[in-house]
Amino acid sequence: MSEISLSARDGTLRGIGWMVLTGFMFVCVTVIVRHLGSDMPAIEAAFIRYAIGLVLISPVFLRLRHTPIAWSDMKIHTGRGLVHGMGVMLWFYAMARIPIAEVTALGYTSPIFVTIGAALFLGERLQVRRIVAVLIGLIGTFIILRPGFQEIGYGQMAQLAAAPFFAASFIFAKLLTRRTDPALIVGMLSIGCTLVLLPGAIWQWRTPTMEEVFWLTMTAVFATTGHYTLTQAFKAAPITVTQPISFLQLVWASIVGVVLFGELLDPMVILGGAVIVGAATYISHREFKASRKAVTPPAPATKV
Repeated sequence: MSEISLSARDGTLRGIGWMVLTGFMFVCVTVIVRHLGSDMPAIEAAFIRYAIGLVLISPVFLRLRHTPIAWSDMKIHTGRGLVHGMGVMLWFYAMARIPIAEVTALGYTSPIFVTIGAALFLGERLQVRRIVAVLIGLIGTFIILRPGFQEIGYGQMAQLAAAPFFAASFIFAKLLTRRTDPALIVGMLSIGCTLVLLPGAIWQWRTPTMEEVFWLTMTAVFATTGHYTLTQAFKAAPITVTQPISFLQLVWASIVGVVLFGELLDPMVILGGAVIVGAATYISHREFKASRKAVTPPAPATKV
């Protein structure tokens, strides 16, 4: 076996390993938020999570304190902070009200909205194969929600509404990555989300208990670590390898929901999630190939 083949194989294995670890990190986040429940307002919980995360990544700002930011980029950072903050708030709301597996499965729709947004706002052409993949992903969403066969609650609607916000955040990030240090992008997102969530958190403020502060601190730790491991996964292996591995997160979320919270395992949620992941994987595959000659690089999962 040639050195190139061995290197590619090692990179694939590292990418899979990083992606498995990423899934574990984000499942820990969902478990903690589910454990906190709906006693604390969603916007306050999201604000505390990002405020603590801002402290965790403060060394980034010390390293980049002299890096200039163009006014045009500042507008993009501001827009991204706004849409991502809204998405996080909706995600926290949904997480406290519907089963973990359902939140996770519906979250897989973000790459589909990224594809639509890239066509609408970045001028990318929606080819027939991508349109079919988007439609298949939407079918997966209908399998999960089953409108007409079960009541669609506020939790489902909130998570579905969060997906396009996260997709918009990723599109903004893609615009920034052409000329901005990735560490600065992450740092500015933390500042933006904290500021966006602050007014609502003040409006609905309830003094958190020490236990709640502890768990939200752990949420920030796991989420920050998850963003790092996700970056390492995409650096080590192609998106077509890492994207299907993300389906393990739905499996783990389902097991955790059953074991820790007594949630019923819904086979339709698993089936719908598999359909969505399949569509998202195909879209990511097309974007990975197009990234060598077009505008859009592979679409990673957007997380809190």
